[in-house]
Amino acid sequence: MPVPPLSRDAFALEPGLIYLNHAAVGVLPIRTRDALHAFIDGHARRGVLGVYRHENDLPHDRAAVGALIGARGDEIALLRNTGDGATIVARGLDLGPGDVIVTNRNEFGANAYPWLALRENGVRVRFVNAPRERMTPEVLAAQMDARVKVVAVSWVTFDDGYRHDLAALAEVAHAHGAIFAVDAIQALGAFPLDVDACGIDVLYAGGAKWLMALQGVSLLYVRANLLDRIATRLAGWRSVADIWDFLAYDQPWAPDASRYEGGTPNIAGALALATSIEVLQEAGIAAIGAHITALTDRLVAGLAAKDAIVDSPRGAGISSGIVRFRPAAGDPLALGKRLAQAGIVTTNRASGIRVAPHGYNTAAEIDALLELVD
Repeated sequence: MPVPPLSRDAFALEPGLIYLNHAAVGVLPIRTRDALHAFIDGHARRGVLGVYRHENDLPHDRAAVGALIGARGDEIALLRNTGDGATIVARGLDLGPGDVIVTNRNEFGANAYPWLALRENGVRVRFVNAPRERMTPEVLAAQMDARVKVVAVSWVTFDDGYRHDLAALAEVAHAHGAIFAVDAIQALGAFPLDVDACGIDVLYAGGAKWLMALQGVSLLYVRANLLDRIATRLAGWRSVADIWDFLAYDQPWAPDASRYEGGTPNIAGALALATSIEVLQEAGIAAIGAHITALTDRLVAGLAAKDAIVDSPRGAGISSGIVRFRPAAGDPLALGKRLAQAGIVTTNRASGIRVAPHGYNTAAEIDALLELVD
């Protein structure tokens, strides 16, 4: 295989550790770690004087996030987590009795509970019965009618790694007048994305997985023409046009997506997110995606040779960086324990072993895992 697009020297991984768990929590690049150390040191030594310049860099951070997905910085809000973004959109839309949300039955809670909570307002949630039935354009079209106001889908499913065709789904949603909302946490940073080309109206994603930033920071993208349609329900002192005019309560909301940030944002998290995105962008997201695909293809081929059961759908357009498998015989948890003892980090559940390599992992590391599969 070719040289990984992300240099191993860019990371401070513990010697001997094979880290294949980016669908859970990624690792911080050294550059990000050092930027955070400098931020914390400045905060410790100079208080507000050490923090203020990073606060002034928030527009730069939003622009860096926007550039990753083909959006403008003024379409980006920096939040805490994926569910924050979904909640802001769900609560901001004027939805009530008779309105319908369409989503998958296997959505992670961050992209399920914010929509399910609207049932107290009379909103109905209509499920595609995934994973038994995938949300393809044809399946989605059968769910659509004039009552559907939002289609909410994960770009990549958290459990088995199925990758949805966002552009095709957006076309179906828009043909029926619905907003297309995407939870991108399990693919953003691993595969390239252009929100305009894919017809995405709103997108939310935490930074701690494939984006290799801290936990407790996320991004929300809102297409500019939707800013006045998605009301600012979770307002704070930084939601207004002039945040320093403290007592001007009648002033308008901020003219951009920063209105959704509310109070003081996670400045250290924003710094981590922007810095890690710079590392990923320099390596090339397309190159990272191709490398991840090659690694997971190698893993699936090796598992097939051992008669292991691969639960992740694979193929052009649906493969992702997540592979979930079970050994042909024996307990997945027992195999997970053997992997952990060998210094191979994966997510281990009774349903199977979830493997999620990134752009710095190597074929040799995949082969080391395969050697431990009975």
